[in-house]
Amino acid sequence: MPDERPDAVLMAHGGGGRMAQRLLDEIFLPAFNNPLLAARLDGAVGELGGTRLAFTADSYVVRPLFFPGGDIGTLAVNGTVNDLAMCGARPAWMSAAFILEEGFPFADLKRVAESMRRAAAAAGVRIVTGDTKVVDAGKGDGVYLATSGVGEVVARAPMGPAEVREGDAILLSGDVGRHGMAIMSAREGFAFETTLESDCAPLVAPVMELLDAGVAVRALRDLTRGGLATALVELSEGAKREFAVEETAVPVIAPVRAACEMLGLDPLYVANEGRFTALVAEADAERALAILRRHDASRSACRIGRVNGGATRGRVTARGAIGARRILDRLSGEQLPRIC
Repeated sequence: MPDERPDAVLMAHGGGGRMAQRLLDEIFLPAFNNPLLAARLDGAVGELGGTRLAFTADSYVVRPLFFPGGDIGTLAVNGTVNDLAMCGARPAWMSAAFILEEGFPFADLKRVAESMRRAAAAAGVRIVTGDTKVVDAGKGDGVYLATSGVGEVVARAPMGPAEVREGDAILLSGDVGRHGMAIMSAREGFAFETTLESDCAPLVAPVMELLDAGVAVRALRDLTRGGLATALVELSEGAKREFAVEETAVPVIAPVRAACEMLGLDPLYVANEGRFTALVAEADAERALAILRRHDASRSACRIGRVNGGATRGRVTARGAIGARRILDRLSGEQLPRIC
């Protein structure tokens, strides 16, 4: 367990858990406080020149750079457009800044750029600007990527934790834990009977169809660092309501479950890069599932829980196979560093 009150940055500060939250609450939010930032969405949503826009920024330090199911380039594009989609926005433009280590092979750089080109085309976004910097050999792990993205908000109604209502259905777009376990297996050389590939994928198409169809979407959150559990905790705290989840309803494929059991990890906390949770009005839940199941990225969408009454600070409970409930909270440390 890390020291939760250190005097310098630790790896755990990048894990999306309790220490990452403290970093935001104690340093960044006080320094940059404004209403758009205070909303704590996956990007800033506001009006500019009469048009509602969403703006997001991200950075990628994954190790290894190339992994089953993707690479740092694919990850950077999909991560950026997915954050915009979670804001109810259709991605339009994005930037890409490359921090290159001296000695990084041109063949690998071309491979990353080509991956980004393909991913951008698939997501319907254009990479329109960027930057390049070079650092000394041994100082940069090959390449780091920093991106930003802009999109037009198409959601007809406001979305976010504050819009969540008692009785809303909690939906999940697919199985969880694949990205984190694919990175770990590539990093540590674990072997499975079948190749374990990342779920890295753009989520724009299923989200846009939900919105175009008029589904009453209350809130969306993609499941990255900290996994499904952390995303639900963030939404629950923002909504100040209890989320009741059926753990047996959450799909986890056999290789991921086996790897988690071997390493002592909880798949609910393992990172994903092509999955999201949607909180929708109960009356629209079945229609939303039918829409999601028409898309490759959300083919195995399912209902995993329900929003209950108010809770002072929000709470997430998960009922397991034997019927007992446990409270899901943010992790104190870092399960899998450098996964995005």
